[in-house]
Amino acid sequence: MTDDGVARAIAILRRGGVVAIPTETVYGLAADLENPDAIARVYAIKGRPVDHPLIVHAHELAALSRYVAAVPASLAVLARHFWPGPLTAIVDRGERTPHTVTGGQDTVAVRVPDHPLALAILAGFGGPLAAPSANRFGRVSPTTAQHVRDDLGDAVELIVDGGSARIGVESTIVDLTSAVPAVLRAGVITPSQLSAALGEAVVERTGGPVRAPGALPAHYAPRARLELVDEAVRASEVERHRARGERVGLLVLPNDSAIAARTLYATLRALDADGYDTILATLPPASEAAAAVRDRLTRAAAGA
Repeated sequence: MTDDGVARAIAILRRGGVVAIPTETVYGLAADLENPDAIARVYAIKGRPVDHPLIVHAHELAALSRYVAAVPASLAVLARHFWPGPLTAIVDRGERTPHTVTGGQDTVAVRVPDHPLALAILAGFGGPLAAPSANRFGRVSPTTAQHVRDDLGDAVELIVDGGSARIGVESTIVDLTSAVPAVLRAGVITPSQLSAALGEAVVERTGGPVRAPGALPAHYAPRARLELVDEAVRASEVERHRARGERVGLLVLPNDSAIAARTLYATLRALDADGYDTILATLPPASEAAAAVRDRLTRAAAGA
């Protein structure tokens, strides 16, 4: 993408358009968060419930002034350690962030992505953008520009091609509004890393008063039915489904957690493209490093 392409994206965003942009995690569907029509289009394009909050993206912490009520000390610490990068923090909403972006809540999810094109667009735009994943709601997130084209076609004015996403799963989400920081969505940044940076305990939490993006029980689902099976019975489960006349795909992920995360969504999309009826997968062993992949597979299977 040339400087002209970045300038084109900025111009479209400034006039209220919607642009798919690359980040290190997945591709995002970016819009001016202060433009009500643009935000309404994001929800409509995705088919996303309007009470499901969006993540606000900025090119630096200072750009979030008045979009967050204040920068708590915990956010300043985490920003020094992990931004730009795959960490989203939930803090109190500022006056410039409308409730249409937060799902009606008085909290807002914010992050600084680690991709040169995203940062160039954000800096050139001159303010934060709302940018949920650039796919239909509840489906497999896109990690390439082609994935966005496959999902959304010409529903967006521009797709900025920044190559394959380096990380491949969505950011870790940490709630900084509670007495104890809490991870609401697993990602490649682990609770232990957050705890070490903050010098205090960090817990993992499901449910609670704060709704987080991408934390519904059923999410990230392929079109095929995804079933989780133990490795010991995987072969027999394949035969059982084949006996019912189904085309069965077997998802076997690499042992390396980073590679597994980077390839998960692309592999699910490839299996869908091949027309399988059922995809069988085995969860990786329970560990902090594998938590993001375990989370996405579990939610994808719940959508079956």
